[in-house]
Amino acid sequence: MTDPITIKITILQPVHKVWDYFYNPKHIVKWNFPTTNWHCPKAESDFQEGGRFNYRLEYKDKSFGYNFSGYIDEIEVLKYVKSHLDDGRKVEVHFNKIDDNTTEIIEIFEPEIQNSREMQRVGWYAILDRFHKYVEKH
Repeated sequence: MTDPITIKITILQPVHKVWDYFYNPKHIVKWNFPTTNWHCPKAESDFQEGGRFNYRLEYKDKSFGYNFSGYIDEIEVLKYVKSHLDDGRKVEVHFNKIDDNTTEIIEIFEPEIQNSREMQRVGWYAILDRFHKYVEKH
């Protein structure tokens, strides 16, 4: 990876639940957006090595949106997923079981060049924090 950004969060739920909520499209549409003026109207995933994922993120007023999509390169069940986005950037998500009811997620991603590193770190963390709140409430 080239000059990656790393973010992490601790979630008070067991690793198997965190894993399922993170990769199951029926849950992804509920949390995969940075702020309340965004939403994720569509999430598709062929969750296997070589499988494709495609998540649509949009402003609720439909004034702007984009697809977050790519391919899954490697899966170690309940441990990590390595993938690459359509623009070639690499993403890794690690799931560390702290105890039976606590899981740490670490996301490592290559930044794109259009936005500052800090803006990307804040945006990705906002989505990860929304995930954290969602999985702890459901």
